[in-house]
Amino acid sequence: MKSPLTLYLAAPRGFCAGVDRAIKIVEMAIEKWGAPVYVRHEIVHNRHVVEDLRAKGAVFVDELDEVPDDRPVIFSAHGVPKSVPAEAARRNMVYVDATCPLVSKVHIEAERHFQNGLQLVMIGHAGHPETLGTMGQLPEGEVLLVETVEDVANIAPRDPDRLAYITQTTLSVDDTAEIVAALKARFPNIVGPHRKDICYATTNRQEAVKAIAGRIDALVVIGSQNSSNSRRLVEVGRAAGCPHGQLVNGAQEIDWRALEGTQAVGITAGASAPEILVEQVVEAFRARFDVTLIPVETAREDVEFKVPRILREPA
Repeated sequence: MKSPLTLYLAAPRGFCAGVDRAIKIVEMAIEKWGAPVYVRHEIVHNRHVVEDLRAKGAVFVDELDEVPDDRPVIFSAHGVPKSVPAEAARRNMVYVDATCPLVSKVHIEAERHFQNGLQLVMIGHAGHPETLGTMGQLPEGEVLLVETVEDVANIAPRDPDRLAYITQTTLSVDDTAEIVAALKARFPNIVGPHRKDICYATTNRQEAVKAIAGRIDALVVIGSQNSSNSRRLVEVGRAAGCPHGQLVNGAQEIDWRALEGTQAVGITAGASAPEILVEQVVEAFRARFDVTLIPVETAREDVEFKVPRILREPA
């Protein structure tokens, strides 16, 4: 006989509007111009999505110099430094920017603060494509990066009274709040964004995890290891009282031994993970347990972003 298990299925989960738009951009570009269409970096951080698009005719590259002049190139949803589209324009390339509009909002904020004579402090993860893209909107040295509260004490701005801060959109809401508090304590005149930079989808998915964390023995987050928002969901679950968390690409990666003896498990998916992976994980649990499935929805999302005009025009 199968052991009874309660599965709490968190919502919202999975694709956000920015990810959905980015995937559509690649698919529409292949339809319009034919394969191959080149994509600078992974369009979103999910292995399933990347492999699916590769099968349709997308070629993923690290840098622009790997792209032939006569083929279209798409910039990933994480955003790119200003130097990248400038180089594409210099080479007369056809390019499509799939940067999430909420990331573009942060870019615009950074530019506005720079024009007003302020140096920027960015809260983000070193080396992450979004961080590199945002810092690359301004001249070198104009954006100081902090990853932790401890980092705040070590930065050396040229004028402590002429600062503004921005954040990576996929961070933990709670961790970011602590860093912002440290920045304001050290630099009382620092200017913040008009609206929080962390995107609605990141916030909603974290709140859904918090809503189930106290009811579960373990949390399974579906997402890739290089997905910042997915990794944060594991951390949020642990901070909210869930003793065990796993980040998996899909059902085949679940550590079943670690789930032995559990009576309640939560399932969610990062903003770049497709719903089919969630369905496969639920079925994998059904194959091993007598499952009672309980959906827990904390917010409704109806945001939709338009694709660039170049893809809506005739070829």
